Amino acid sequence: MKYKAIIFDLFGTLVDSYSVQGYNKLLTDMASALELPREGFSKLWRDTTYERGTGIFKTTEDSIKYICDILKVSISEENIKKCEQIRQKTSRKALAPKNGAVGILKRLRGLGYKIGLITNCSAEVPLLWKNTEFSHLFDVTIFSASVGMKKPDAQIYNLACEQLGVEPSECLYFGDGDSNELSGASQLGMDAVMIRDPNELDPYRLVEVVWDGRKIENFTEIMDLI
Repeated sequence: MKYKAIIFDLFGTLVDSYSVQGYNKLLTDMASALELPREGFSKLWRDTTYERGTGIFKTTEDSIKYICDILKVSISEENIKKCEQIRQKTSRKALAPKNGAVGILKRLRGLGYKIGLITNCSAEVPLLWKNTEFSHLFDVTIFSASVGMKKPDAQIYNLACEQLGVEPSECLYFGDGDSNELSGASQLGMDAVMIRDPNELDPYRLVEVVWDGRKIENFTEIMDLI
């Protein structure tokens, strides 16, 4: 086989990205549960994406309490719990597989490939992971909030390779391109491919994605690349 391992991104790849409208609604609902002004809460939540993604804030409650400290407001434990529940419910819904995602993972495993996941995420994802359809389909899962680093840091790709027992040159990496993940994988020596649904609507991404490498539009095209 040309590759020994195939590594996937999660959001925007195996599951849908949040939409801009959906993410804005989430922040509105969280602010409402805390009885805080939406604008102030939303700005601080977005500004602390790095802290959640690298596990500096280990729980949703940590993020909420930090924001409340910055805003110099006191929030009841009841309202914090309401806000946490909103975040958890939205995160659980967001982990629903895209059509065809589970099937391609099973097919690749059946062909003998090692399957890895590298995702930039907050603490909710590893907490909810065991109850998703994906939980038994990966040989290695790397959650940024659990390992303290995010894509495109070379160390996070190296960690996945070490745990999979492969060299970067033996890996095929698929992602939607957010967080400059494709260039990060490519610079390390992986073959990186953008997978992007042309019908995707209003995706919320942290950076504008510029990628001149290989691109595919659906999971069935993966079989032509291995």
